[in-house]
Amino acid sequence: MQLLLKRLVEQNRHYTKYGKVANYIPELGKMDPDKLGIVIVDTGGKIYRAGDYDLKFTLQSMSKPIVLLLALMDNGEETVFKKVGKEPTGDPFNSMRKLETLSPPKPLNPMINAGAITVTSLIKGKDSKEKFERILDMVRKISNNPRLNINMDVYLSEKKTGDRNRAIAYFLKDVGILEGDVEEALDLYFKQCSIEVTCEDIANIGMFLANQGIDRKTGKVIAPKYLTQIVKTFMVTCGMYDESGEFAINVGVPSKSGVSGGIISAVPNRMGIGVIGPALNAKGNSIAGVKLLMDLSRELKLSIF
Repeated sequence: MQLLLKRLVEQNRHYTKYGKVANYIPELGKMDPDKLGIVIVDTGGKIYRAGDYDLKFTLQSMSKPIVLLLALMDNGEETVFKKVGKEPTGDPFNSMRKLETLSPPKPLNPMINAGAITVTSLIKGKDSKEKFERILDMVRKISNNPRLNINMDVYLSEKKTGDRNRAIAYFLKDVGILEGDVEEALDLYFKQCSIEVTCEDIANIGMFLANQGIDRKTGKVIAPKYLTQIVKTFMVTCGMYDESGEFAINVGVPSKSGVSGGIISAVPNRMGIGVIGPALNAKGNSIAGVKLLMDLSRELKLSIF
């Protein structure tokens, strides 16, 4: 496995030159576009690493499945899905277009920004501090890394430049979808996106989802199996932005990307995969990371379909 990963990383590294880092968030624009790394964690606890696997990056949209899981545990399916839908969208992840034409005007799914901001607003807690502590605690638990925290530079950069997300949130408040304080919900969202991780951390998150919500090390149930199944279904249908259908055909594994260049993948009952490649394609996904996962899926027959 180790030799395979090393070969596939080097085989796909050249794709990085065809992508661009997410410079609309200034701090992300500082990332090295030539980096590419991968970590696999299997059900037996074996860890395989290759490439620039020790690079640090922020969760960005990879936080969305985790916060959705916590919101479902807090509120139940009925409450959450009154606020957000369950359908894919062909629009970009930060689009507002369908919000203005749908009736009711709720976000189509929790993996686009409008849906994710709404879901974040549903997290329980007596105040903003407690709500974020619960999100961070969940990420720490399922990544098996109690030291995870916010990258403050990225958080402040996102908060300063997040005008489109701010517009989306105020629109959602205006039409009655988002309840509570808009700026509090946005601040929580910017913070969850700014949690700093490595490939191994997100591979562990993938393994947690692949293991149906059970901590691989302790055997403790952290989340109900049926809720992890809901989350993984969203990852298949909506997790790779408006490239999700193509990714499902070519890779066939529940996955979620982020504009930092990370990708979390969960191969049910087999492994969790964490990939980093900051150079993005036109859809906002890691250009070399997607190619790497395509080759890996074919070599190991990972597709769930």
